[in-house]
Amino acid sequence: MKKISIITVTYNCEQTLADTIESINSQTVRDQIEYIIIDGQSKDRTIDIIKKNESDINHWISEPDKGIYDAMNKGLKLASCNWVGFLHADDIFANNHVIENLLNRVDGTNFNATYGNLNYIQAQPPHKIIRNWKSQAFNHKLLKRGWMPPHPTLYIKKELIEELGYFNTDFKISADYDYILRLFSNHQTNSLYIDDTIVNMRLGGVSNNSIKNIIQKSKEDYAVLSSNKVGGIYALFIKNFSKLIQFLQKD
Repeated sequence: MKKISIITVTYNCEQTLADTIESINSQTVRDQIEYIIIDGQSKDRTIDIIKKNESDINHWISEPDKGIYDAMNKGLKLASCNWVGFLHADDIFANNHVIENLLNRVDGTNFNATYGNLNYIQAQPPHKIIRNWKSQAFNHKLLKRGWMPPHPTLYIKKELIEELGYFNTDFKISADYDYILRLFSNHQTNSLYIDDTIVNMRLGGVSNNSIKNIIQKSKEDYAVLSSNKVGGIYALFIKNFSKLIQFLQKD
């Protein structure tokens, strides 16, 4: 029986999608993974890659969407397993045992959310580590300091997702931060921090690929903090400053 749904959202990802699919297929508990791909009607060879690997994909759709968070919501609605998470088309698992180790840690427990560490890597080989995002065990004081776990390492029980709802598509860049604040402000959330590197993410995401997007993300992050009544300018400053520290400590 499949235990965990993993969702990949794509749009014109012909350069990296095959690596992501291979990373899924290389997991030691591949038979316990429900794999879902949500494509935004790509114009490049992405659909060809999906069709070539169709036997390894449980569900896939390709249609226009209203942005990445709309596509992620479609994936959440299709997911049918007890645990649900994302592996985006620029990401790969840190090793072949990630999902096996995760399931071993949470099976038979009361945890309903789990997360770990993430490496940002160069887009091109040899994929040198640029930033190590090392997280920590959660406590509520962290939210006012701008804390969030690496979203690509986050897995949540489906019943908790159904309680929280979906990504707020009014936010174009920071809906994942909004979702995390809603998740960890919820007293029903019982999270487990796994102190291992879960995902290697290629640099070049929407939020940091231009000055304009960095400014837009900061504005949205501030709106997210305010709307969730978690903090303000101080939390935003600490959130961004902690990223600089991670760059400096990567070695």
